[in-house]
Amino acid sequence: MSSRNKWWAKTLRIIGIVLMSLTAVFTFMGGAGTTCVALNPTGYEGKFAGIAPFQWLYILFVILTVAIGVMGVRAVVLLIQGKKNAYRYSLIALVAGTAVGILHLMASRILRGGSMPVDMVVYTTILTLIVFLVFRIPGVWQGVNFEKPGGEKKTGQQAAAIALGATGLLVLTIQFVMAPTHTIAGVNYADAWHLTLSVVGLALIVGGAGSFSREAAQIRLSTVRPLSDPTR
Repeated sequence: MSSRNKWWAKTLRIIGIVLMSLTAVFTFMGGAGTTCVALNPTGYEGKFAGIAPFQWLYILFVILTVAIGVMGVRAVVLLIQGKKNAYRYSLIALVAGTAVGILHLMASRILRGGSMPVDMVVYTTILTLIVFLVFRIPGVWQGVNFEKPGGEKKTGQQAAAIALGATGLLVLTIQFVMAPTHTIAGVNYADAWHLTLSVVGLALIVGGAGSFSREAAQIRLSTVRPLSDPTR
């Protein structure tokens, strides 16, 4: 059995794809969530008034962060499909996300004395970047290499199903997870898009469950032996 087909290699590929998926969605939501503050820095009880003179910078952070989130989603698709340069594209998205995130974090600490919840997005991106760099260790890369042969689709399908479920759970619970850093004067602004996030989160979870069901059905069909012909 080649190192590529060993259980640890398949497990690492799935972990990589799921981490990249969570990072991409977290980054996209972080950029979208910053829109409110970027467009109205003097609102919210004056908590973000310090960034008002640099409103243009935060609008730029929104644009860049959302774009990097979209890049991350594209990277996940390439990883699942095993396309050429999927790993390099993922690395570019992660490095860009780390760089922009750190700049955003530092600017917020300087201008308003705090950087949460940007910190969580940055730390998640750095964690995923470290994991992807570890994948390049020669002995590990030999098995993990995401540019898989065209016939090897099972691992990608499994990763896609898990990623859908994991990102769906993230989207579904983000308003509760981020409540401590988004509650101002008793209002949880992370819950501003409650209906939208709930619908999208449930749709992703259902999509992941559906993918698992289809794969399980295919496995059952492949293991069923045809009945022998009684006339022979």
